[in-house]
Amino acid sequence: MSSDTFEGGLDEPSGLEPAQGTLDLADPEDRHDRAAWEAAAAAVLRKARRLGDDDPDDRVWAKLARTSLDGIAVTPLGTPTDLEGLTTAGRPARAGAWDVRAHLALGDDARTDHETLMADLEGGATSLWLQVGAGASPDWATLLDGVFLDLAPVVVEARDDAAAGLAHELLDHLLDRPDAAELHPGTNLGVPAALADAELAHRAVRAGVAAYVVDASRWHDLGASDVQELAWSLAAGAAYLRTLTEAGTPLDDAVRLVEFRFAASDEQFPTIAKLRAARRLWARVLELSDATPAEQRQHAVTSRAMLSAYDPYVNMLRTTVAAFAAGVGGADAVTVLPFDTPLGQPEALGRRIARNTSALLVEESHVAVVSDPAGGAYAVERLTDDLATAAWDLFGELDEADGPGDIEARIRELVAETVAERDRRVATRRQPLTGLSEFPAVDEELPQREPSRDDREVRRWGAAFEALRAEPAGTPVRLAPLGTVAQHTARATFATNLLAAGGVRVTPEAGSPVACVVGTDAAYDAEGAELAERLRAEGVSWVVVAGQPREWADDSCAMGVDAIEFLTRTREKLA
Repeated sequence: MSSDTFEGGLDEPSGLEPAQGTLDLADPEDRHDRAAWEAAAAAVLRKARRLGDDDPDDRVWAKLARTSLDGIAVTPLGTPTDLEGLTTAGRPARAGAWDVRAHLALGDDARTDHETLMADLEGGATSLWLQVGAGASPDWATLLDGVFLDLAPVVVEARDDAAAGLAHELLDHLLDRPDAAELHPGTNLGVPAALADAELAHRAVRAGVAAYVVDASRWHDLGASDVQELAWSLAAGAAYLRTLTEAGTPLDDAVRLVEFRFAASDEQFPTIAKLRAARRLWARVLELSDATPAEQRQHAVTSRAMLSAYDPYVNMLRTTVAAFAAGVGGADAVTVLPFDTPLGQPEALGRRIARNTSALLVEESHVAVVSDPAGGAYAVERLTDDLATAAWDLFGELDEADGPGDIEARIRELVAETVAERDRRVATRRQPLTGLSEFPAVDEELPQREPSRDDREVRRWGAAFEALRAEPAGTPVRLAPLGTVAQHTARATFATNLLAAGGVRVTPEAGSPVACVVGTDAAYDAEGAELAERLRAEGVSWVVVAGQPREWADDSCAMGVDAIEFLTRTREKLA
């Protein structure tokens, strides 16, 4: 393939059927038009004071829409008009349950790791994802003793400089086993696609296993958006195909040897749309490459970046939503990371809950019974198309780059911009993180874990709040209420939670250099200045007001405040 292979647009013919019309089966009394929905939604927003009495009803679309980190507008309601001129592509081919893939970062004790892996398999896992640390040389015989390789695929992840050698070692071991003729085709030697070589490809083809991984989830771990993750996967996948075909590997063999890994987050609809868009995009790459049509093999792993080291049990909810989205989105294999992953090396409880998350979704919730349950949903189809179009455009830019180094540099530049915008949303709590930036338990005792063996670089979304919580303030803030309990409770609760998110406790007692006044606006007008003067006479040097700024206060905190900046200032005054 030449470098100009992918000059075609995404919307050129690709054998995909156009969106079909819908059949309205609703009873006459249950049929409502757009104007009726706008009126009902506007009434709710006016009651919440988010819409003025004179604002037109159709302004609800602007009020309720949100913009993704990729600049894609996500409307509050999908409508049939969203599908006008679109193609419904990227539908999952998987029928039935997904592969439950357990992850383990290997250590120095192969026997202990073997026991952990066998517990995973006996507990419901159907494949293994083994992460090999730098410089390690696993004892494959001990690790895989008793593993039925015809039933349980094994996928390896190793550092770039050691991946090829480890792949050959693993393949040697697999081919020496008595069951070598029955290796599961889902087994993957785990070499990064950028290190593809014809020798390993030839051996993998003969053995009937995959050899390469396009791991886009590593960019998600560093903060990439969905479009950036998708575009990089295409650039890496296209470069992989070029490398192998130029070395003499048949194109269709190269396609069969690669698996794509994506992150699944608790933003369920973007995750569903991302996986659907990924299949559509890869199908277009194969079409333009003159390859035989083939389904993209997808492995989805629950996002490391979305997890929190504080109130870690909330991670169970995050990973459940992410696993649901991955399954609905059609991932062939799903890895649910244990809830205690951010704390260190996960223990048996976390691993069991991670396995059972998929078991409950598949066996009890029957999520996998229907193929592509989100297919035809107006909002999902629209979002799938928007993600695919934006990713294809960025892929075109990356594909014109001068080599892998330029692609990496450009992606890092884009990811840095995304991280800055996400940090702003997290800091202002437009993107709330339960248990961390919202509803924090400032006095919680965290479970203790052994140091993690997972050497991936991860920038968690709540990193700034976690840094504050890691070193809690030694002095509390004095809470100074005005009015009755009913009058000041709302703002007292707001201020208490905001301060707790930064590792700052509150107290009603005197003695702190910082005081936070809480009450109603009317109470501030009537008594605020007097209370601030009294607090300063008692030794308070920094007066904060919960609400909009006041002349008599040194600082203020309200909805939308940059919490990180506010908490940093407050902690400096406490120190």
